[in-house]
Amino acid sequence: MRLSSPSALALPAGIMTLIGLMIVPVPTILLDVFFVLNIALSVAVLMAAMNAAKPLDFSSFPSVLLFATLLRLSLNVASTRVVLVRGHEGGAAAGHVIEAFGAFLVGGNFAVGLFVFMILMIINLMVVTKGAGRVSEVSARFTLDALPGKQMAIDADLAAGLLTADEAKARRREVATEADFYGSMDGASKFVKGDAVAALLILGTNIIAGFVLGMLSHGLSAGEAAERYITLAVGDALVAQVPALLLSIAAAVIVTRVSDTRDLAGQIGGQFADPRTWLPVAVIMAAIGLIPAMPQTIFLPAAGLAFWLYHTLRQRADRPAPVVELPAVVDPQRIGLDEVSDHTLVTIELGYGLVHLVDDRRGSPLVTRVTGVRKQLSQTFGFIVPQFRVRDALEVAPHDYRIVLGGVPLGGATIRADKVLAIDAGEARDNHTLVGEPTRDPSFGCPALWIEPSARDHAIAEGFLTVDASTVIATHLNQLLGERPQALLGPDEVRAIIEGVKEHSAGLVETVYPQPLSLAAITRLLRSLLEDGVPLGHPVPILQSLSEAVQITLEHDRLIDLVRADLGPMIVGRLCAPHERLPVLTLDAKLENAIVQGLQDPTTGQPMVEPDLARAIGEQIVAIIDGRGPTALPPALIVQPRARRALAALLRLRCPQCAVLSIAELPPAQPIEVIAVIGGEPPPARALSHHSPSDSPFADELAA
Repeated sequence: MRLSSPSALALPAGIMTLIGLMIVPVPTILLDVFFVLNIALSVAVLMAAMNAAKPLDFSSFPSVLLFATLLRLSLNVASTRVVLVRGHEGGAAAGHVIEAFGAFLVGGNFAVGLFVFMILMIINLMVVTKGAGRVSEVSARFTLDALPGKQMAIDADLAAGLLTADEAKARRREVATEADFYGSMDGASKFVKGDAVAALLILGTNIIAGFVLGMLSHGLSAGEAAERYITLAVGDALVAQVPALLLSIAAAVIVTRVSDTRDLAGQIGGQFADPRTWLPVAVIMAAIGLIPAMPQTIFLPAAGLAFWLYHTLRQRADRPAPVVELPAVVDPQRIGLDEVSDHTLVTIELGYGLVHLVDDRRGSPLVTRVTGVRKQLSQTFGFIVPQFRVRDALEVAPHDYRIVLGGVPLGGATIRADKVLAIDAGEARDNHTLVGEPTRDPSFGCPALWIEPSARDHAIAEGFLTVDASTVIATHLNQLLGERPQALLGPDEVRAIIEGVKEHSAGLVETVYPQPLSLAAITRLLRSLLEDGVPLGHPVPILQSLSEAVQITLEHDRLIDLVRADLGPMIVGRLCAPHERLPVLTLDAKLENAIVQGLQDPTTGQPMVEPDLARAIGEQIVAIIDGRGPTALPPALIVQPRARRALAALLRLRCPQCAVLSIAELPPAQPIEVIAVIGGEPPPARALSHHSPSDSPFADELAA
């Protein structure tokens, strides 16, 4: 069905028409029509190349260039047949277009036509085509060399949360298209060069064959044969060479373009609009015009025109900006609440040396990156993260930044806004020659160098990951906030989640909110789930579990345990695939009972783990995970429900990659593999109630 559509059949029909022009004799009237279409197509291609804002906007140009070249060569074959068969009849025998080019452009003098054709050949072959071919070759080489670095940059932005998966796919597709385009342009430039050489050979063939046929087959004298056949051959060559020159210029325009939001005319016009450009031109033109031997009637008006351009552009530049109406005068003694309080939860404070990162005139790179981080965090957590605020702070050093959450600084670093950070993520060469200012990546602590932007390709070649200053801040922001999703969730965000579910499941919401749980109670519960690593991207099953749990109890900790037990398949599904075995760590039964029955928090009643024992358990689990290697699936610690919260808080600080699950949260059908049992023979229970935690023998046994 697709092949039967007119648009799908147009291209095959066009190719068959080109082949037909080479084989089947064509009437002169049809030949004239094709010559006119060829010239119109060449002009259209040139205009499309000039109006493109960037080369990829005309990504079909290599294919268009191929078909236009085939059309011109087909017309050359068809016109050669007509010239040689009917050239003895006179100029109109090969069509009016060839006759017009042979008579009007060269005045009917074939010698003048030959010289004009040779000049066009030199311009096309030696200047335009050769230069465009060289630019295409260099562009293709540098584009292919930079391809791995661009792909690594996209992966880094995706890992940092600056890009979504769809945006990363679009960026990768654009990079691949750019590489394919410049590679195709490198080959397409050979079409133009070969076309120019073919035109020269066809002209020579027409002249020699026409001269011989005119004298032998039609009994013409040498002068008559030269006048008729050579004039037609030159006219035919010029008809083909003018579109060839236009396509060569279009190819040169495409490969020499620099990406800009404007077309070529707007780009050139905007860059020549500086009045300082035209005053020296006017002075030099006037000075040359004052020389007695020079044509003053030409140079002096040219100098006047240049000075007029300078004067006009200078007036436009000096024109005052539009007057902005000032707001009403405010009482200086009045102090507003906005002046003394910050209603934004997350604030990025910049030293004055970094303020240009949020300058609209420079594209506000940091604002774009921060927006990407907020979008990525919202998708990860399952709720709309509150907006961030970027502001300057005089108390921060000039080249420092600081990330503040609720008025509490989370982190910061010193960066070089005018340089690029080359990070050694473990793939840099040991004997690299990259020179820069040593530092550390503020997000992950990897060794890094601040280098000049011009050395970015060198750094990529040496195995470094390169990022700019705004990406450094955004990555650090993503890393710090990604560890604290519960701090970003407030009643307003929870209300938005409830209202979203209410649109499709109003009855489910009514079983939970506003009775028996208030908005504050639901917010507290959801924040606890986030702290335990349960995202809110699928709120319906969470509310369904909560709806069943509130029929049993309204006590907060008990609700958390019931909801987590009901969401066990979701929690375990985030740790391993359904067909895989879940690697499991367990505590020795006596040790686990001693923890459950030992010290308790007097305010919550939850078990407490002594510091030395906590350190020993954490160190042993870290050692087990490190011994499994970085590619192995992280294990989960399975404990009694009552011990889960205390051990989860313990490992959240010491080994965050190890999830802590209660036995009730493990689905019955989930296959598991117990890889280790933590602890040994427990000491007497009285040791857990000792007032000096440092004397705990549990730590000694675990360390042994």
